[in-house]
Amino acid sequence: MIYGCTEAAISTEWAPCTGRRHSFYHAGAFRSIAGADGGFSIDAEAARGLIPGNEVQPFILWKRGLLLITVIDYRETSIGRYIEYSIGIACTHGLKPAPPLLPAVFMPWFGTGQYVWDLPVSSEISVKGGRGIWGMPKHQANLDFVIGEQWVSSQYDLDGHLMMRVDVKKPASAWLPVNIGAANYCAFRGLLMKSYIYFKGKLGFFVLKPGSARLFIGDDPRMAPLKTLDISPDPLFTAFFPSTSGVLDDYFESWFITETDAPAHAMPGLEMTYSLSQSQAWLAPPGRPADWETGAL
Repeated sequence: MIYGCTEAAISTEWAPCTGRRHSFYHAGAFRSIAGADGGFSIDAEAARGLIPGNEVQPFILWKRGLLLITVIDYRETSIGRYIEYSIGIACTHGLKPAPPLLPAVFMPWFGTGQYVWDLPVSSEISVKGGRGIWGMPKHQANLDFVIGEQWVSSQYDLDGHLMMRVDVKKPASAWLPVNIGAANYCAFRGLLMKSYIYFKGKLGFFVLKPGSARLFIGDDPRMAPLKTLDISPDPLFTAFFPSTSGVLDDYFESWFITETDAPAHAMPGLEMTYSLSQSQAWLAPPGRPADWETGAL
């Protein structure tokens, strides 16, 4: 029998489940957010090496995979304001790779979503809830979200070192109304955990436009695996939500992760979360240069 544990800051309702697949219930709403997103072509075979287990495969766009950088400034939520910086690999759910392109059209059939490789956030309460409830690889880091004259940017620092910065070119307007959902796959406690998030608002975007995003990856060893992916310097697409709202669904699923060989290290578990506080305080902002819009680091 497997049970979920509650997070005191958010109203929760849980159901115990049995069997290899587990389903839980929990809801989290957010009313005022801004976000930026970029998709970059990557080496799919190298990306497979960053995903544990046999249950999730890289999504193939023609012959390559897709790296997704999504930064969201949650301005109004039940656990206070925080920034979330998602580094993910577009993926499908299954023991075998899906055919190219089709999972972009038949998303429920192929279980199309993203495997979340890293997920720094601003506040400790977000870490506690995100890891303990949804199994997300959250940890507290130095983050910002800056809307400049020509660019929207977010920087991720940790222990005084640059991890990543993404700059997205501001579109002329956010004119396209969207009401979309996305699936996130995360690895935690030996489980593959799938959650669903929905957004509603208007976005501006670029598709196949050279120079519409700049991605800087630091030299810290934590980021070294990303440098094996042969990331394309120009994005396939970028998007900017000036303002939107949404919900992290009250339903998620989990499966036991299987490996061909015994893992060399134990997967993180609830020992990482139970001692965390419900603090909404942020760390100091990252070391961003004043002339960052010129591309300076």
